[in-house]
Amino acid sequence: MTALLRLHYAPDNASLIVRLALEELGLAYETVLVDRRKGGLRTPEYLLRNPNGTIPVLDTPDGAMFETAAILLWLADRHGALAPSPAEPLRAPFLKWLFWTSNTFHIDLRQTFYPEKFIGPDPAHQEQLRATLRQRLQSDLAMIEAGLAETPALAGGDQPTLLDLYLPCLLRWTCLYAQFPEARWFDLTTYPRLHALCARAETRASTCAAQAAEGLGPTPFTKPTFATPPEGSAT
Repeated sequence: MTALLRLHYAPDNASLIVRLALEELGLAYETVLVDRRKGGLRTPEYLLRNPNGTIPVLDTPDGAMFETAAILLWLADRHGALAPSPAEPLRAPFLKWLFWTSNTFHIDLRQTFYPEKFIGPDPAHQEQLRATLRQRLQSDLAMIEAGLAETPALAGGDQPTLLDLYLPCLLRWTCLYAQFPEARWFDLTTYPRLHALCARAETRASTCAAQAAEGLGPTPFTKPTFATPPEGSAT
């Protein structure tokens, strides 16, 4: 029987967050590798699913979905897990921090990883942008650490939320890819709530499944190493 859900993914990319959600929900799904080295993001077939040419895409019974936060919220609401229900008081702060994670923290990281897409090919301009983003990322980290302290039920409880899946992935990439060569500035242990969130994530079955599928290593969130995926490239 063909799964109703199909995740178009590349190893250790934003599709990892969606994979974790699918695993947490216990859903049957298929995966389709998008080979970035061979231009998989720009094929006509892929662009029909996501005209942005970015990862991830999730094929669903309601059509192809893109945008990480949209996919996550669709999954959570459809299956009644990983997010407070619309009637719960926690729904408002949860949505606030979910979309902040997607629209602020994730975007700041994306600009750090791909400055040429935002500021052009000049290396000097790219370094200027990265220097600015380093300060912005430090502010982001302090902000979400404070947010979790103010509203602990957002993440880290007995029942995981989407933030328990999304934030560890972003923190992984902060450690691996946003460490500027001239100043290795990020130390997860200086953020106790974020560190605890990552340590807890490493104990879940969803992480174990993702480790095997994407070659994430033994401590993918607290002490990450570069992925060695069984297929595709993590670049």
